[in-house]
Amino acid sequence: MTKYVAVAGKGGTGKTTFTALLLRQLVKSKQKISILAVDADPNANLGEALGLPVTATISEILDDTRNPQAIPAGMTKDIYVEYKMQQSLVESAEIDLLVMGGPQGAGCYCYANDLLRRHLENLGKNYDFVTVDTEAGLEHISRRTIAHVDLMFVVSDSSVRGIRSAGRVYDLIKGLKSEINQVYLVVTKTVAGSTASLAPEISQTGLEVIGDIPLDPLIIKQDLAGLPIFDLPAEALAVQAVDKIIRQAGLL
Repeated sequence: MTKYVAVAGKGGTGKTTFTALLLRQLVKSKQKISILAVDADPNANLGEALGLPVTATISEILDDTRNPQAIPAGMTKDIYVEYKMQQSLVESAEIDLLVMGGPQGAGCYCYANDLLRRHLENLGKNYDFVTVDTEAGLEHISRRTIAHVDLMFVVSDSSVRGIRSAGRVYDLIKGLKSEINQVYLVVTKTVAGSTASLAPEISQTGLEVIGDIPLDPLIIKQDLAGLPIFDLPAEALAVQAVDKIIRQAGLL
């Protein structure tokens, strides 16, 4: 049965880095598993973090459906969207990637989003894991484009503002109709004493801290070189911390 994992949090907290390292550990620690990564953040950069090229996004496909001339003669809108979505899937030996893209324009996209929902449901059944790097507003989950989540990580950096933002994300989660089974807080870019000093703020969010990821100079070095976070060495502090977190969460 497919396991759905989502990662949420505001920009700049290390959310995509955490997602990339989560996927790294799944690939390195499990044999013969299939993984679909979905980049649902409008500021889409999961492909870069994974080292996968992205040539098309779902939002571009949905925009095309508004122009009848874009759909080939004799092809229904349903078949066209299915065909284009399959084309937009970035396939690799280890991970397949689907990128949602930026916000859609004005007008009603109910029909197109219903197609997207059905496509993701059908596509997800072909994988052992579906991991979603989602936006802080949880748009795709609130619209039930992604209807079911087994495990969600809310990511915050080690600042009071970050923790308060994570608390607001958690409030959104609790108000959603979508089924989300477990929710944990991950604190990133920590230094000695960070988590302890933030304990009062964390307590007010109601979130359970599953672990923290220390500020890692190897991530900074990787970013400066324009290299994928996925390729960090096993000895990197962040890799070891993420491995511990997802083992505690029962993913490994």
